[in-house]
Amino acid sequence: MPDSASSQPFRSTGSDTSTSAASSGGHWPAPRAERPMRARIGLPGSKSMTNRALVLAALSQTPCRIRHSLVSRDSELMIGALRALGVRVEATDDTGTELSVTPAPLRGPAAIDVGNAGTVMRFVPPLAALASGTVDFDGDPRARERPVGELLSALRGLGADIDDGGRGGLPMTVHGTGAVRGGEVTLDASGSSQFVSALLLSGARFTEGVHVRHSGPPVPSQPHLDMTVEMLRSAGVAVSTAEDSWKVEPGPIEVSDITVEPDLSNAAPFLAAALVSGGRVTVEGWPEHTTQPGDRLRSLLTRMGGEVSWSPEGLTLRGTGRILGIDADLRDVGELTPTIAAVAALASTPSRLTGVAHLRRHETDRIAALATEINRLGGDVEELPDGLVIVPRPLHGGVFHSYDDHRMATSGAVIGLAVPGVEVENIATTRKTLPDFPGLWAEALA
Repeated sequence: MPDSASSQPFRSTGSDTSTSAASSGGHWPAPRAERPMRARIGLPGSKSMTNRALVLAALSQTPCRIRHSLVSRDSELMIGALRALGVRVEATDDTGTELSVTPAPLRGPAAIDVGNAGTVMRFVPPLAALASGTVDFDGDPRARERPVGELLSALRGLGADIDDGGRGGLPMTVHGTGAVRGGEVTLDASGSSQFVSALLLSGARFTEGVHVRHSGPPVPSQPHLDMTVEMLRSAGVAVSTAEDSWKVEPGPIEVSDITVEPDLSNAAPFLAAALVSGGRVTVEGWPEHTTQPGDRLRSLLTRMGGEVSWSPEGLTLRGTGRILGIDADLRDVGELTPTIAAVAALASTPSRLTGVAHLRRHETDRIAALATEINRLGGDVEELPDGLVIVPRPLHGGVFHSYDDHRMATSGAVIGLAVPGVEVENIATTRKTLPDFPGLWAEALA
């Protein structure tokens, strides 16, 4: 696509890549990059910022407008959860990206479907504890396997009444009493930084606020915690932080307008495509300063052979014709691992990716899944307890399974750029965070 081409992220090209195979969960033939990619990409809003914004707007003392929000399964699940608790959420434009949120007293009875959205299964239970009435939670089969026990124990320590049958996970029932005492609590957040964010986002509404201390291995995804703190402060909440300690003072939440940044993590496959194809991709609207983990793509893909430049119009990555392996600790940016692993499988030198043991409890065991699928195509990948060692080998075509994991699906698409005959199983799972990925991918390659 020429650089002046359209950057509308939701427009399908009508090509074969957006047909029934993509929408029905079948096998999607991953397109080859027949020439260097030249594209400008406009990405939808950040899932992480959208769902945090929705929670803060629901707890605000004033109505709030959320601009450039993400339209995806995860955001729809969050909106459904808030509506079930009595919050009014309405789209104010035809795309559904502009939202009006009108707070209301939180109440049950309610039944909440978390799907397989970590933000919903973790951010909403503290809201349910603030509600009046019983709130039931359940979700996809995989959601029942994902860690949430540390958060539930912490909520109980803060005064919430939760019945999970001793499972430490879904399904569960929160018996809301209209208030949560709050105070100080210690938990092990090494399984997910969302345990901490969940308590901080609602903490100002707890009677005593909340002081969260972490005890255990390092907390992953520090940028997501920074995002939570920054958004709380923008909503007028007093937050103080120290090493492994976060304190939110009790008080009102007042937010009237939130603009969501483009989802920088969703830029990963497109920037990787520039590197793999030896082309050039510009992601429009890339903020100069941001707390999003995806911003680390600048340094990671530069180390892997790309050249990166930034301007007020966006971030551009240019492939140089070489792809290098990398030795990287990805603890803070684990969600980028599938894309980095896909590029590493196509590199000229080995890679070692570490610090991501927590990925074994994400949408799937991403460490095992990446090793299995790259090796299925002829690769040489060794699992580590907390990561992967990837030795590049000539790859061949075959089915790349997604495990109903959006980031696995997009990593298969990246490999397919350079390897003929790759078919990604259930590319439709990308709708979790990126509407019409097949159409946008086809546009970028056109």
